[in-house]
Amino acid sequence: MTQARIPILMYHAVASEPNDATRSLSVSPAAFAGQMALIADRGLTPLTTADLAARWRSGRPLPALPVLITFDDGYEGVHRHALPALAEHGFPATLFVSTGWLRGAYDTGGGPDTMLDWQQVRELARAGVEIGGHSHSHPQLDQLDDTALHAELARCRDIVAGELGALPVSFAYPYGYSSRRVRTAVREHGFAQALAVGNALARRAQGPYALRRVTVRRGTGVEEFERLLDGRAVARAFARDRALTKGYAMVRGVRRIHRRAAGALV
Repeated sequence: MTQARIPILMYHAVASEPNDATRSLSVSPAAFAGQMALIADRGLTPLTTADLAARWRSGRPLPALPVLITFDDGYEGVHRHALPALAEHGFPATLFVSTGWLRGAYDTGGGPDTMLDWQQVRELARAGVEIGGHSHSHPQLDQLDDTALHAELARCRDIVAGELGALPVSFAYPYGYSSRRVRTAVREHGFAQALAVGNALARRAQGPYALRRVTVRRGTGVEEFERLLDGRAVARAFARDRALTKGYAMVRGVRRIHRRAAGALV
């Protein structure tokens, strides 16, 4: 089981009429319901992020066909549309919230579409959805200095703990971007595991702070979704995404070096 390759599905908005900012990374309510039905029909067993990581740490066996259902950011459609489909099958999931994007006392106004409020987040948690952290304002964490990085992680952690009564233990990197420094900071702020993107299946060897996910988009049809679940042709399906990510990572690394050099001259 230690060599298991597990699909961790990454969703964002679930909406009938998403705005332009979220359209490509959204799925329709009907598509989401169909995907959950397909998971059930194929006999897969959804786990939360914390459950998967705990099993890998302890050596407890995994179910025969595990899968993770995760949502990033905190869009209102997760409660309105996704929760009923999850509940129909008794599926757990993980929601990673950007606390400054949610409606309520901490709202920075930066949410790209209609976001959850904290009452809805609490209802999701009571329904078996693990609530994880996704920073406060959704920045590229690897581009922040240490002070700003600490503030993003600490504020997110503390707000979730204050609203839900328990510290979040799982984290997802905004945009999927991290670095050794970011991963160390995430661990130091009490998160026991973290998810990237990578568009590949997750394996224990990736380590608890760099587990990879596959992106489910509005254009993901039934056949492609089945391939994601099976791990078939995943590398080919996301080849362009990985090339763009690799190239942009180089650009961001150069930018960070330039900013550090400029700061040293001040």
